[in-house]
Amino acid sequence: MNRRVVVNVLLVVAVVALFAVPLLVDGGASEYGGTDAAVTEELEADGYTPWFDSLFSPSGEVESGLFALQAAVGGGVLGYVLGRLRGRRLAQEPEASP
Repeated sequence: MNRRVVVNVLLVVAVVALFAVPLLVDGGASEYGGTDAAVTEELEADGYTPWFDSLFSPSGEVESGLFALQAAVGGGVLGYVLGRLRGRRLAQEPEASP
């Protein structure tokens, strides 16, 4: 194995350790929650009531599917724009003469 492979393997191990070590050290004692839930609980404790209720509350599977669809559409739009800009730049560059 050459040096490049060893460095790549060590980087992958370091990234995995970065995520695994805090979970192992904690031992499942704490409850990991999102900031949305924490803020909602804090606001409700202060007596805040929302102005309106949601019109559409999808189930968990539908919600994750809609999120994935949103990510796919966003990725497609970003890829199209970047490809269009790169194509425009390549069309403007004069070809190098041999």
